[in-house]
Amino acid sequence: MLRLKEELIENPIVAAIRNNEDLEKAVLSRAAIVFVLYGDILNISHICDILRKNSKFIFIHVDLIEGLRGDAAGIKYIKEYARPDGIISTKSSNIKYANQLDLYTIQRVFILDSLSLKTGIKNIHETNPDAVEVLPGIASKIISVFEKAIKVPIIAGGLIKEKKDVMDSLSTGAIAISTTTHKLWDL
Repeated sequence: MLRLKEELIENPIVAAIRNNEDLEKAVLSRAAIVFVLYGDILNISHICDILRKNSKFIFIHVDLIEGLRGDAAGIKYIKEYARPDGIISTKSSNIKYANQLDLYTIQRVFILDSLSLKTGIKNIHETNPDAVEVLPGIASKIISVFEKAIKVPIIAGGLIKEKKDVMDSLSTGAIAISTTTHKLWDL
């Protein structure tokens, strides 16, 4: 976890990519960390090869990869064939499988109300991810509550469109932000 936390602190803007155009822009950007939010079992290795050749720290959102099941075999497939640095998932079981395979793990948590906040904190304590991505990332109160309740780095994601959103999220306790907004990747 130490290397991941250091990477996030040194590179607080994470490029979140949803298509090949984003991939091309991320490769050319200053963003050192990339969240891959698209692909399928046929092209995910190629996507990661491109990012690896450009010295990017790679996380695959395994819930979004077409043709991949959210089970131990699916996570093992990702580790062996795509070879990312880690995975992102909303599913506790995927985080547990990836932890067993010594992949970095980021648990993505959507906070809609007080119950989802409570459930999110409980799941994080049970799965022990290396970091947590809180969505929506512009919800500074939520980030502040998470920072007090958990002991892992927080990444703010979702609806971060302007430099002010980045600064607000970082000032409330997130150590990094993930965004699909290309103009922010070079901050």
